[in-house]
Amino acid sequence: MIRNIIFDWSGTLVDDLPAVWRANNYVFKQAGVMELTLDEFRAAFCLPFKNFYSRYVPSVSLPQLEQWFHSHFREVQHLARELPHAREMLLFCRAHGLRTFLLSTIHRDHFAAQSAATTFDRFLDHAYLEVWDKRTKILEILQKHELTAGETLFVGDMQHDIETARHGGIFSCAVLTGYNRLDQLRASEPDLIVEHLGELREVLERNEFELKPRGAAHSVQLDGWPVATVGALIFNAAGQVLMIRTQKWSQLWGIPGGKIKLGESAVDALRREIKEETNLEIGDIRFVLLQDCIHSREFYRDAHFVLLNYTGRCVGEPRVQLNDEAQAFQWVCPDEALTMELNQPTRILIETVLRQKAR
Repeated sequence: MIRNIIFDWSGTLVDDLPAVWRANNYVFKQAGVMELTLDEFRAAFCLPFKNFYSRYVPSVSLPQLEQWFHSHFREVQHLARELPHAREMLLFCRAHGLRTFLLSTIHRDHFAAQSAATTFDRFLDHAYLEVWDKRTKILEILQKHELTAGETLFVGDMQHDIETARHGGIFSCAVLTGYNRLDQLRASEPDLIVEHLGELREVLERNEFELKPRGAAHSVQLDGWPVATVGALIFNAAGQVLMIRTQKWSQLWGIPGGKIKLGESAVDALRREIKEETNLEIGDIRFVLLQDCIHSREFYRDAHFVLLNYTGRCVGEPRVQLNDEAQAFQWVCPDEALTMELNQPTRILIETVLRQKAR
């Protein structure tokens, strides 16, 4: 039974990625190195920091790099925000008597500023800051606080966090809200991957705080039966379609949609999901096809979906406002969409729609 949770900070409880990315590019600019796009930074960034910087600026001393980074980070850290579900997760831990710890690389000055904004520090029993290599600290924490390995879970957003948990012999949970992408996290083989801390809370409640190691018989699953979902290829007045990109689908492009709730019609579910995810109203809804999506490696966890796919047209101005499930959107012509990195169900839907139009 899980009684102790060790949290990472950046990308797990707080979204400081925009600030870290900007501060890192400031470092590169000072060093005369080409700056990275956000996607390039996420793909390359790793811990410990020295491994990352030795790849790009091997001739600059670490103290100089730190001075550049922290000086600029102070100017941009106002961009940091608490992540959705983080506060509820910390309150959940308090309500259930779970001991909470922080193990993070964050500088203590930046932690103080972000804690003042979020008040998350008051939910943490013990905080370990400025730990460049967490693997060197995890055993000390377990021993000092007499934490039983089988009762302790480390939650983080990077491969280094999963490696740290493995080094300590404790459970690991990877969240998709931070720096590393799904393919990177999956390669580290955590015991559990969740979209966000809200899902972790559901898993712990559903399984009565019991977790089993990755690959164990009867390992944790969020859904025990096939899940019915709806999604739509949405057209605007110019004939373009809306593509969105999400972490949970391996950063591939797809369509908005989600699960049908108990007692809800498929079309009502579609309208609700589109509104929640994009803030768009849709009309002219037409059913296109049903797809089975079983054990897709493109999705972040093992699942069996029954996909009800539709087309629809945007009502009013196509002003998209994404919620926290998606990272980006584009309006593109259907033929152009097929040149994008699409998840397989979306590719099948677009191809089917285009074939029907050609008849």
